[in-house]
Amino acid sequence: MTKLGGRLRWTICGLLFLATTVNYIDRQLIAILKPVLAKEFHWRESDYGWIVFSFQCAYALTMPFAGRLLDRLGTRVGYAVAVTVWGLASMAHAFARNFAEFAVARFALGVGEAANFPAAIKTVADWFPAKERALATGIFNSGSNMGAIIAPLLVQFVAVRWGWRPTFLVTGALDGVWLIAWLLLFHRPAEHPRLSSEELAYIDSDAPAQAAEKIEYWSLLRLPGAWAFITGKLLTDPVWWFYLFWIPGFLNRTYGLELANVGPPVVCIYLAADAGSILGGALSGHLLSRGWTLNWARKVSMLVCATAALPVCSLLFVHNLWPAVAVISLAAAAHQGWSANLYTLVSDTSP
Repeated sequence: MTKLGGRLRWTICGLLFLATTVNYIDRQLIAILKPVLAKEFHWRESDYGWIVFSFQCAYALTMPFAGRLLDRLGTRVGYAVAVTVWGLASMAHAFARNFAEFAVARFALGVGEAANFPAAIKTVADWFPAKERALATGIFNSGSNMGAIIAPLLVQFVAVRWGWRPTFLVTGALDGVWLIAWLLLFHRPAEHPRLSSEELAYIDSDAPAQAAEKIEYWSLLRLPGAWAFITGKLLTDPVWWFYLFWIPGFLNRTYGLELANVGPPVVCIYLAADAGSILGGALSGHLLSRGWTLNWARKVSMLVCATAALPVCSLLFVHNLWPAVAVISLAAAAHQGWSANLYTLVSDTSP
C-alpha cells in the first residue's frame, strides 16, 4: 500500500470496521439472550417478534433523515452523535423490566444505529478511490459479522457469570471507547493533519469533476440507479435480518443448544460471513484491475454471490447440526459478499 501514497485510509477503514462491530454487538445481544429473556419475562414468539419489529421500524424510518443529518453535520460529528445515541440505548436495556420497556429501548437503538451504514459508506466515498471502495466496504461490512461473533462470546463471559443486565452495560462502554478513538483520529481527507499529499492525490485520483451539491430526495427517486439499489435492499435485507435475529433461537429450538453452548456454531456462521464480505468486495476490485468496467465488475460479483446463496434451500432436508451450520454459513457468506458490492454502488453512482 505504501507505493500507492500511504496507509492512513486503511486506518480510517479500521475505525469503520470497529464501529460496525460494536453496532452489531449491540443489536445481536437480544437474539443471543432470547431464551433467557423469554423465560424470565414470559415472552411468546410473537412478543419477541414485536420487539424486533420496534428496532427495525425505527431503523427504517430514521435512516433517510440520518443520511441528511450526516450531510449537514459532517461525518465526524454526525457519526459521533449516532454512536452516543445507540450506546445509551443499548445500556438502557439493562434497566428494562417488561415488554414495553424493551420495545422502547430497541426503538431508540434503531434510531441511533440507522446512521452507521450511511456514515460508513460516505466515509469510504471520501477516503477511497473507486477501485478500492468495494474492498474497503467489504472490510467494514465484515464488522457486522465480527459483532455477531463477539456477542455470544461476550454473553458466555458476562451473562453466564453475572446475569444478562451487565452485558448491556459492557456493550455501552465499548461504544464509548470507540467514540473517543473516532474523535481523536478522524478528519476529512483534505483536513487531516497526518495525511500525506501523495495519499490525498491517490484518494482523489478518480474523483468526479462536478462540485458537491445538495440533492432533494425526490430528485433521487427519479434516478433508475436509486430504484435498483432500493429494490436490491428490499429483496435481500429481510434475509439478513432473519439470520441475525432468529439463528440463535433456531439453533436452540431445533438442536437444543443452551446459552453456554450456542457460541461455536454462531461463530462459525459469522466467520464465514466475514470471509464472504471481504472476498465479495475483493472480487469486484480484481475484475476492475483486469480491465472490466465498473458496471460489469459490480454486477458479475453480485451474480456470483447470489448464485452461491441458493443451496440454503436444502436446509429443509438437513437434520444434523454441523451440516446445517455449513449450509447457513455459505448463505451468510454469499449474502455479505452481495451486500459489500451493493453498498458500494451508492458511492459509485452518487456525488
